[in-house]
Amino acid sequence: METNYYMLALQLLGSLGLLIYGMKMMSEALQKMAGPQLRHILGKMTTNRITGMLTGTLVTCAVQSSSATTVMTVSFVSAGLLTLAQAISVIMGANIGTTLTAWIMSLGYNVDLTAIVYPFFLLGIILIYRKRHRNVGDFLFGTAFLFLALVMLSGAGKSMDLEHNGDVISFFASFDTSSHLTILAFLAIGTIITCIVQSSAAVMAITILLCSTGVLPIYLGIALVMGENIGTTATANIVALGANTQARRAALAHLLFNVIGVIWVLIVFYPFVNMVCHLVGYDAAAGGQATKLPVVLAMFHTCFNVINTALLIGFVPQMERVVCWLLPEKKEKPEKGEFRLRYIQSNIVQTPEIAVLQAQRETADFGQRVGETYDKVCLLFNETDSKHFQELFGEIEHEEEIADKLEMEIAHYLEQVSDGHLSDLTKKKIRQMMREISELESVGDACYKLALTIGRKQESGKAFIKHQTEQLQAFMALCGKALQQMNTVMRGRRSDHDIQETYRIENEINLMRKRLKEENVYAVNDHEYDYAAGTLYMDMINELEKLGDYVVNVVEARFGK
Repeated sequence: METNYYMLALQLLGSLGLLIYGMKMMSEALQKMAGPQLRHILGKMTTNRITGMLTGTLVTCAVQSSSATTVMTVSFVSAGLLTLAQAISVIMGANIGTTLTAWIMSLGYNVDLTAIVYPFFLLGIILIYRKRHRNVGDFLFGTAFLFLALVMLSGAGKSMDLEHNGDVISFFASFDTSSHLTILAFLAIGTIITCIVQSSAAVMAITILLCSTGVLPIYLGIALVMGENIGTTATANIVALGANTQARRAALAHLLFNVIGVIWVLIVFYPFVNMVCHLVGYDAAAGGQATKLPVVLAMFHTCFNVINTALLIGFVPQMERVVCWLLPEKKEKPEKGEFRLRYIQSNIVQTPEIAVLQAQRETADFGQRVGETYDKVCLLFNETDSKHFQELFGEIEHEEEIADKLEMEIAHYLEQVSDGHLSDLTKKKIRQMMREISELESVGDACYKLALTIGRKQESGKAFIKHQTEQLQAFMALCGKALQQMNTVMRGRRSDHDIQETYRIENEINLMRKRLKEENVYAVNDHEYDYAAGTLYMDMINELEKLGDYVVNVVEARFGK
């Protein structure tokens, strides 16, 4: 007998593991199929609270994971793509969308899904081997695993025969379901278990299993579901720990939303539960058909989240103020020699789409940074005060070191992302970004070499004549224009820009370099300035022309050329 219970326990735990894996596989496959569109949907369809809430609902129904939607939302807030108010409305919608999972599970306990499982496995493996439709195959495989896990859980529940186990029945019967203290205790248990297993779906499956056998009273089952709603917020809060303040506020808003909902439900707990039971046709006081209990749990989950969203959707600004008060902005000045990635948080790598988004934002910031370094080089060229010259040179030298570190940090992050199962489009994006950061680091090197040449000029005591100075200033302005165009392209969408403008500026740079090189030969021969001054002059021209080439390489990488 002990062996049977041991095997049943293993079957139960294995089924839960398969359920979590199936949900994860489904979610990731759907996110890969959606690709960049998922990001654009979240970014564009959040113009007001209602559209934000509907977007959160639809996306969560699509990816079958409120945690995935919430983590994406937190990541987009961290990257500056969503405001805190937009994020709160999306999170509210995600809570509604996740109720679909409960309905799928309740279906699994009332309908024999075996007939669906095996065809899904067969079709899924065929599509996986046809690489073009691999994501669809992964989705079907995940769905099959999910349904198989529900079949196995249902079978384990029936094999355990809990409804005829006197010890189990007496254990749950010992709890006073009319006491709010008992309800609070089970709410706490549901919260803690969900925080530990990091899967509200697993806790929901256990709750449905216990209720469907009739041993767990519906009031206690609903208390576990309420706890699961609070516990599921742990994922986003853990993810947001290493993120910026706005991202942590978005995760905290998720917790606040669910806690407020649980509080008002506790106040009207018994009338509310009885109302839900009445909708399903189940008498909570007298008991009844246990097979209806999974539907009662799914209905409660839906009613709770829909009503809670309806009550709080009008108070988004107030919720925003509360989380801002609870998590005030900390202004930290980085120490000298320290640098921080602004958008990449390694603990937020949940899906390739999010990872690519973060890397793109960080790469664009890298481009902005080398552009600012170049501006300092232009100031250095015109600086006459020795003290200010040394300070500026030190800053440029420091920025060159940071450029080296940025290249390595972003490259390391992209290498980590590359270890996962990626679509061809995502692989292409990563290759493009690898090239972008390499060329941006070369721009940083070019800026430093220009600063070194200007430093050599100052140390040698050589002075450029007026014509040399004017020509270099014009050349530097042209290269600055190229950098500005590069950063405009990197910050926007490729479809909004034309690479021909970059090629036009590059052509001007090449023509100007050729002209100045020829003029320099004649000027030295005519003794307008000596050979040493001409060498320094040409060193700067050649380095500026190289910088222009690196800029073109960055833009070409961005356009996938």
